[in-house]
Parts: sequence; C-alpha cells; structure tokens
Amino acid sequence: MDTSQSTKESGDIPIAMTDSKSSKASPPPLVATTTKKTTKKPLVSRWKRALGVLDFILRICAIGATLAAATAMGTTSQQLPFFTQFFQFKANYDDLPAFTFFVIANAMAGAYLVLSLPFSIVCIVRPHIIGARLMLLVFDTIAVPLVTAAASAAASIVYLAHNGNSNANWVAICRQFDDFCQRVTGAVVASYIAALIFVVMVIVSAVALRRN
Repeated sequence: MDTSQSTKESGDIPIAMTDSKSSKASPPPLVATTTKKTTKKPLVSRWKRALGVLDFILRICAIGATLAAATAMGTTSQQLPFFTQFFQFKANYDDLPAFTFFVIANAMAGAYLVLSLPFSIVCIVRPHIIGARLMLLVFDTIAVPLVTAAASAAASIVYLAHNGNSNANWVAICRQFDDFCQRVTGAVVASYIAALIFVVMVIVSAVALRRN
C-alpha cells in the first residue's frame, strides 16, 4: 500500500512538473507589438498618400500659373493709334531680352511640370517609394531659382515701365502703353505665384522623404 501510494505520488509529481515546464516554455503573447506595427504602417501610408495628393494638386496649380505667365507675356503687344511717317509706336515683349527670358523660363517650367505628373501619380499609388520622390525634389529645387530669376528680371523692367528713371532719362511708358503694362504685370505676378508653389512642393517632398 505504501509503495503503491508512493508510486502514485511520485507519478503525480512529474506530471505537475511537466505542466509547469510547458507553461514556462510557452512564448509570451505578442499581440500588443504586432498590433502596434500593423496600425503604424497604415497611418504612415495614409500620411504619405495625402502628401502625394497635395503634391499632385500643387503641380496642377503650378502648371496653370507658369503657362498663364508665359502665354500672357508671349502674346503681349500694343500699337499706339498715332504714328508718323517714319516712326510707329509699338511695344512687343521680344523687344526686351528680360521678357524673352521670362517666356522661355516659364514655358520650360510648365513643360517640366506636365512631364512630372506621372511621377507624382506614382508617389500616390506607392507612397513608400523613394526614387521618384527624390527625383521630383531635385528638379523642383532646380526650377525654383529658374522661375524666380525670370520673374525678378521681368519685374525690374515692369518697374521701370511704370516709374521710369529720371537719372538715366528713362521715361515711364505705361502712361501710353497701358494695356501692355497691365498684361506684363499680370504675367510677373503669375510667375511669382508659380515660384511660391514650387517652394511648397519642395517642402512637401522633403517632408515625405523624411518620414521614411
């Protein structure tokens, strides 16, 4: 009796020990860590996709601004109704190299923006992509000084057209060529708006790359 009880008791003891070992060997639950990872990734994807949509909208606005500036300046011409036998009073944008550079720079920026739209769409579809976003950041950064330089050069000529310069005996021509001055002034304003949009696009691309 004692031996059977001892064997039973001794048999009960390893069963309890195996249960404790199995409970100790079982891995701890990782539910909390997996849920954090799975919830973090969709949030980052949504944030990057929102930045991609904002970038696409800004590019559409910049296309309108650059093409409007180039078109307004490139079609600016005014001829005064009075003229003499030898002189005809007429003002064209291509009479001034600054205005010609303005048209070329804004047209180049507008063409680049049109070509960049597919890459912007790729950044929306695949928000974690780095190559396309980095390429847009580089070319947007190059476009900022180009458009700004064209707008600044044209703005200096527009200022002289409105105010003149008494020291250099340059007469303000906007009193006679009022339509010409209004169109070139509007083109310069549109170009500055495009330059500002380019700056915002550079910031958006930099933020999207930083969150990688």
